[in-house]
Amino acid sequence: MEDDGEKFMLTAKKSEDFSEWYTQILINSEFVDYSSVSGMLVYRPDSYFVWETIQSVTDRMFKEAGILNAYFPLLIPERLLLKEKEHVEGFSPEVAWVTHAGKSELSERLAIRPTSETIMYESFAKWIRSWRDLPLQLNIWNTVVRWEFRHPTPFLRGREFLWNEGHSAFATLEEAEAERGVILGIYQKVLREYLALPGIMGRKTDSEKFAGAVATYSIEHVMPDGRVIQGPDHHSDGQNFSRAFEIKFLDRNGNSDYAYQNTYAISTREIGVMVATHSDDKGLVIPPRLARIQVVIVPIYNKSSRDSVLQYSSRALESMKGTARVHLDDREEYSPGWKYNQWEIKGVPIRAEIGKRELEAGSVVLVRRDTGQKVAVPFERLAVEVASMLEAIHESLYARALDFLNSHIFHVDDYDDFRKKIGSGFIQSPWCGSPDCEAKIKEETGGKTSNMPPEIQSQASGRKCIYCGKPARHIVNFARSY
Repeated sequence: MEDDGEKFMLTAKKSEDFSEWYTQILINSEFVDYSSVSGMLVYRPDSYFVWETIQSVTDRMFKEAGILNAYFPLLIPERLLLKEKEHVEGFSPEVAWVTHAGKSELSERLAIRPTSETIMYESFAKWIRSWRDLPLQLNIWNTVVRWEFRHPTPFLRGREFLWNEGHSAFATLEEAEAERGVILGIYQKVLREYLALPGIMGRKTDSEKFAGAVATYSIEHVMPDGRVIQGPDHHSDGQNFSRAFEIKFLDRNGNSDYAYQNTYAISTREIGVMVATHSDDKGLVIPPRLARIQVVIVPIYNKSSRDSVLQYSSRALESMKGTARVHLDDREEYSPGWKYNQWEIKGVPIRAEIGKRELEAGSVVLVRRDTGQKVAVPFERLAVEVASMLEAIHESLYARALDFLNSHIFHVDDYDDFRKKIGSGFIQSPWCGSPDCEAKIKEETGGKTSNMPPEIQSQASGRKCIYCGKPARHIVNFARSY
């Protein structure tokens, strides 16, 4: 029964062929599978558990912040999508259309939701009449379709992905601006405490902001191949959509005004970032709080010790149940070594080895997936030691990821040096603010602006633009991106 072990093997190495390694690790670990539609994934139980957990903890924090869940239709009439010009121009190349029902052609094309602003704001315009109706803070958990024409990459660049869509309306600009810190704070907490992922937060340049927004703020990650990718974001939409959709209200003084709006999202892209950041040449490394199985028990026995070892393993299972999500792998058709390989590539945080030696010593051997470290712990301390180890694994993964991020931030003022380093992480360089310089840099180097972290903007004073040499207005993260 062990001749199918090759499917759990990786032939590519992370440091040598990141793209091939990334694909192999997702498929060979049974984390996801391909569907018959290019760019649309099948989420297998382990990957969907990760998303369910992200969704659950994010949703809880949203509700604590006063945000309510709702749902809006998948299909959007073309006339609604066309109402906000800049928005529709930003999404036009990616929109998939429904044109027929059976053999009958529809009287109006229906867009398969690329994002929900237009379908939602038709309702907002009906619901909001007075300042008493504000703020309106709604969230949707849904899927969207964006027909990317570039090569699809699981999680990172797909044609369908899962996410939250937050949509808020406020009476004043000040209230709308205050929400940004709350939402981005929630996203940072989810990334830090569950995915063990650091990132750089800042404002996008106008050329990179969300279509229809006044400003976009994002958390950006650096990937193992040196390219960067946008994570969770928050868009300050001002009154752009409220003017297009006539979302008007009477204020406390009886004057008519347009609502101030925000949108924000975290998506399944973060799962891909998590996999790429933490995993290694042996397989997945899943942060403990997102692992469907946190501890797998592998019994080791021969014919004479089988019953006693399995009984002891069952006792170990029961002792850990209140502490961790535990699985006892008592399959008899596979050897312990085969099981080690399978659970290793699946990224289970802790492997518990139990054989005759452990039975006689009254102990259990725990093996950390992230470091391979083995430790024998007394049976009576098993639950305590497992809890401590799971916490240590999470903190170790975050520290390692933070070190990697910090080592891939480069401060560059010379354009020749810039050209050499672009594609190696975040290049923090001074910029005059000219869209022409931004476009030229992108054209000549393949790098584009990522975002502008607020904490480093004071460093722009007295420096010159990396491209044109004029006085700098900003320090910008430049990078090659997904």
